[in-house]
Amino acid sequence: MNQKIAQHKHCRSCGKAFVGEGRYCSEDCERGSQSALKGKKRQLLILYVVSVLILMGALLLSVL
Repeated sequence: MNQKIAQHKHCRSCGKAFVGEGRYCSEDCERGSQSALKGKKRQLLILYVVSVLILMGALLLSVL
């Protein structure tokens, strides 16, 4: 009655089950994930820069 499921992994991008090596089911998923990660890194860098600018502005205003 119980069927065995073959050893498999799930794609980190789309979640589809696949058998094989690596973290992604296809090169398209890997490229898409890499571009999304690059965008998130850029967004985080912008957030840090804006935070530092706001902090410096607040410090300058408190001195005056």
